[in-house]
Amino acid sequence: MSTTLAPTCSEHHLEKEWRLTTFEYQEEGITIRVPNCYTWVCPVDGEVSFTPETVDELLLTIRELLITAKRAQERRSELTEYIVSVSGPQTEKITIGVGGEE
Repeated sequence: MSTTLAPTCSEHHLEKEWRLTTFEYQEEGITIRVPNCYTWVCPVDGEVSFTPETVDELLLTIRELLITAKRAQERRSELTEYIVSVSGPQTEKITIGVGGEE
């Protein structure tokens, strides 16, 4: 069994905590929120450090959702918020939210 040591916050010199957070990205009037992402969080100021695997997954997800949201903007859709849930191979449920403002 392997154990992962918690990273240390370089500013506060405290061990970061493994917690859930919401990732948010904004571009050209489009906001994408990905809740329930596990990440390392500084207990003092809440600064997050995502694992490389989570960063890779977030980048792919954001790119895909931006395409859909930009298409909705182009056609001036009245539907400006989408919530997409994806069930993983286990019993966990991943929820992804996309909102576009015009």
